[in-house]
Order: sequence, then structure tokens, then C-alpha cells
Amino acid sequence: MRCFGIIAKFKNSKNMNKFKNIQAMAQRRKGGQEALFGLLPKVISKEELRNKGDDRFLSMMTRCVFNSGFHWQVISKKWPSFEEAFFGFDLGKLALLSIEQWDAYYKDKRIVRNGQKINSLIHNAQFVMDVAKEYGSFAKFIANWPEEDLVGLFAYLKKHGSRLGGNTSQYFLRFMGKDSFILSPDVTAALRDAELDVRDYPTTKRELQLVQDAFNEWHQQTGLPYTHISKILAFSIGENYVS
Repeated sequence: MRCFGIIAKFKNSKNMNKFKNIQAMAQRRKGGQEALFGLLPKVISKEELRNKGDDRFLSMMTRCVFNSGFHWQVISKKWPSFEEAFFGFDLGKLALLSIEQWDAYYKDKRIVRNGQKINSLIHNAQFVMDVAKEYGSFAKFIANWPEEDLVGLFAYLKKHGSRLGGNTSQYFLRFMGKDSFILSPDVTAALRDAELDVRDYPTTKRELQLVQDAFNEWHQQTGLPYTHISKILAFSIGENYVS
């Protein structure tokens, strides 16, 4: 692991010391530095992200929308049927569906028959196609968006997509492989413990910018991906993460 010990190479700024303490707590809870870094997910390259099909982005977007408010295992168990019902989320095929064909999904037992979330798929399919038309592909749009402004990407997805507010867009990006952070309760608790002036559920523009600034500084100082910084924060606090 090339990241081992990287923090020690940087100057001891106040915020750097905060993250050093956070990492130290995570290491103690997970059995040491090597064990901690072994738990961190792989972060794919921008090129790998660009090469993913837009159907996969729509699929994961839809899955995250349906996950919200439902037990994830229920959606996971039925997901192969979702893929079948929606033609593998092929944008070309979905674009050809008539209103009557979309209405039929409200009674389709292969999927979770939630009208609002089915309607969100109709909107998001058009959203993905519109972005792809402008940027070459939805995958390129996501891959090229700078990690230094992830909160801007969250806001864009919320504004232009359907039911992509809150943590839904954050999980969507993480599951697709975008280097990003998730403001889970544990991550937010760790940020508050590091004296960041945010609430338990930061939602205001000011709070989100404070979070982004902290991640930007820690990324620049450590060289760690945003995903790893986010996971280390989560592993440093909370009963569910004690080894």
C-alpha cells in the first residue's frame, strides 16, 4: 500500500493534525494501519469511469432511488427482475416506450410497484439522454466533473434529476466508482468531532461548502482519494465500526 505513512510527509497544519488524529482512531479501531487500508474500496480511474455504459448509470441511479425508503436487500433480491423489466436500462429501448407501456409497470410484479419511483425513472432516463447529448455521454459528464466541487455535482443531480437529493446521489456516485464522499451519520459525526461547524445532517450551502473545503484540504495534504478519506472518517467513530 503506497499510502502507508503518507500523512507524516506533510506539514503539521491544524486541520492536518485533525485528520492524523482521525486516521489514528480508525487504525486503533480496525487493528492497525494495514488492516485499515485493507478495508478501503478500490477507486477506479477516470478513464474506467468514462468507459462505463450510460445504461449502467441509469441502472444504478434507479437502484439508489428505489433503495431509498425500502430495505436494500429487498431491492437487491429483485434487481435481476428490474433489469429484465426495463430492458437492461437500454436508453434507446426505453425512449420508444409508449405511455401505455410505462403505465403497465405500475402493475408489473417483477419490480417494486411504486408509482412515484417508476415516474422518476421516466424523468431520469430523459435526464441521462439529455446530458449524454450535450457531453458525449453521461459517463464522461460524471467522470470529468472535478472532485474539488462534489457538492456542486450533488446539487446538479438534485436539480436536474428526479429523487436524487439527500444521500441518494452520493451513494449513486460511490457505487458507480466516482471518487467522492458520502455524508453518512458516522462521517458527519467524525466531521463534527473534528470541530467542523455543521449539523448532524448538513444540508445548507454553507455547511456543504465547509465539508467540501475540509475534504479538499485533506486530499491535497495526504494524496488520499476522497473515497478513502470518507471511509476513514466513518471508521473512526460509531458503534457499528468498532472491531
